[in-house]
Amino acid sequence: MAEQYRNLPLNPLRAFAIAAQYNTFTAAANHMGISQVAISRQISILENYLGVKLFERRARSVKLTDVGRSFSREIVGLFHDLELATQRVLHNESETIVHMRIYPTLVHYWLLPRLKGFYDSYPGYSVRLDTSVQPLDFRGTHLDLAFQLGQGTWSETRCRKLFDETIDVVCSPEYAERFDGFRKPSDLSRAMLLHAKYRRREWDLWADAAGVSVPDSAGMSFESSLLAYGAARDGLGLAIGQIDILQDELASGRLVRPFMRPVQTGSSFYLVWPTLKSVSIPTRRFIDWLLTLSGEPNEFMKRKGG
Repeated sequence: MAEQYRNLPLNPLRAFAIAAQYNTFTAAANHMGISQVAISRQISILENYLGVKLFERRARSVKLTDVGRSFSREIVGLFHDLELATQRVLHNESETIVHMRIYPTLVHYWLLPRLKGFYDSYPGYSVRLDTSVQPLDFRGTHLDLAFQLGQGTWSETRCRKLFDETIDVVCSPEYAERFDGFRKPSDLSRAMLLHAKYRRREWDLWADAAGVSVPDSAGMSFESSLLAYGAARDGLGLAIGQIDILQDELASGRLVRPFMRPVQTGSSFYLVWPTLKSVSIPTRRFIDWLLTLSGEPNEFMKRKGG
């Protein structure tokens, strides 16, 4: 076995893995800090070693062959795992940590109230949360998993839907009483509307479904839904709430739905993880735990009695 490892062309394999991710020799060369000619030479060495063509060379571009595309799915994941293993040694970490990207609002209102249940079940594991709202791309990150809103179309990933996005108007019970309960959607004109900066279309979506217009008054604008929901709970006005995320606030009575007119946005919340790397045991446990919370079948482990 040691002899087999000794003969593996590791540098050409690494060059291929990087070129396959970028799908261009120029970008791969910049990434590795070498010339484009050197990248091409390394990949030619690998092709000769394997006896197959991995890239189609064109005048100004390259394209993975079918064999190259299939091979890249395995090789890219292996190098990603190798990098993570190296980083764990460098930072003295064992494989007990799950790195997940998740929206701040989802963390605050949905995950944190439930997370103790995961730690009670798996006391040796740890979850580290990345609350960036940048477009999801697992390449070049330590992310194992993401909890995202969308259509389930992220490339090179496996997705499991947890729940659809349903929106409705929410406010504090005191604010609703102040306006005699907001009996009909046209009562919006009497209220202060609370807007989240990046989710302004949701007021229009809800109003269109209710057959009314959003008042021209500016209302109040917040940087995030997290702040808008907090303002609604504190009695500042009406916000458009994501009902599944706010289920604890609604069940406790801290927020109410004065109109009870739920609207489906067409998007859903998904668990998303990359297919170009192996899924660690802690990540598998966490995925299955989250699926169980949403009443969905496990992905990795069969449930007892199932």
